[in-house]
Amino acid sequence: MTTKYNIGTQVQLKSGGPIMTIQEAIQGWTSAKGHFWNKSYKCQWFAGKKLESGIFPHDSLEIVTNE
Repeated sequence: MTTKYNIGTQVQLKSGGPIMTIQEAIQGWTSAKGHFWNKSYKCQWFAGKKLESGIFPHDSLEIVTNE
């Protein structure tokens, strides 16, 4: 399974928001394809002290660069 980002990569929504970390590449399964990457990622971030998570399409994310 080839994915766009690796687990642990820091990303952000292209529209802005908190810096998030890729936790998992979401997989699907069909009898015809078997396991496949559905081009979504589960990401985690902190909102204050609370750990949040969500699933986002890969096209909505971009890598955070330290400038």
